[in-house]
Amino acid sequence: MLDKKLIKQRFAKNLKTYREHAVIQNKMAETLTNMIDILPASVLELGCGCGILTEKLLSKFNIKTYTAVDIVEECETYIKEISQNIKFIPADIEKYNFEEKYDLIISNATFQWIENLPVFIEKLKPHLTPAGKIIFSTFGKDNLKEIKKITGIGLNYNMVDSLKNYEIKEEIFPLEFNTPKDVLKHLKFTGVNSISAKHWTKSDLKKFEETYKNLYQNKIILTYNPIYIIIQSKQAG
Repeated sequence: MLDKKLIKQRFAKNLKTYREHAVIQNKMAETLTNMIDILPASVLELGCGCGILTEKLLSKFNIKTYTAVDIVEECETYIKEISQNIKFIPADIEKYNFEEKYDLIISNATFQWIENLPVFIEKLKPHLTPAGKIIFSTFGKDNLKEIKKITGIGLNYNMVDSLKNYEIKEEIFPLEFNTPKDVLKHLKFTGVNSISAKHWTKSDLKKFEETYKNLYQNKIILTYNPIYIIIQSKQAG
């Protein structure tokens, strides 16, 4: 079971550095925005963070009502800087009871933190308007595979398999770093280290660096495996 309290703490701590270091998440937000083929008057964004996707959507579409939800209360400051008209809800999206219907329910790089993704999708479907869509990005099995191989720590991305009947697009993005320590800094500054509360000792760090270099022949690559999914209202029945 995921430690939501730890996730919340880590992301809150690194909000200031997220936008600068979340290179892949920014690319994913751009891709999501380009996948929208409707003109949404009402939008629900889940896991809005510091507003990378929020900004892109509001600059491209004439959205009348925009609701943004995030487990980190501090995100509201960043969201309100984008627009005072955005309704911000500080909540765990899995536990929050949504009431309204939306033309677009969208989320970027957040659903990997959902405990039971198929159940959560079913929870969202009744909140689509007749022509509405759920469009979201998450990650596939090869995401951060280097970290999982070396440390044994990583999220379970297998749940995406249960959504294969929906429209899916997949990408692979290898990021290159100068040193293994730079990889750890990158993970920290984007909150991705929220999966574990492990405290690294000097010997842990040395072992990590040596193993990384030995396994990958001194080429320090970190793999991202974004997946994009579209669920249309008609599929919701």
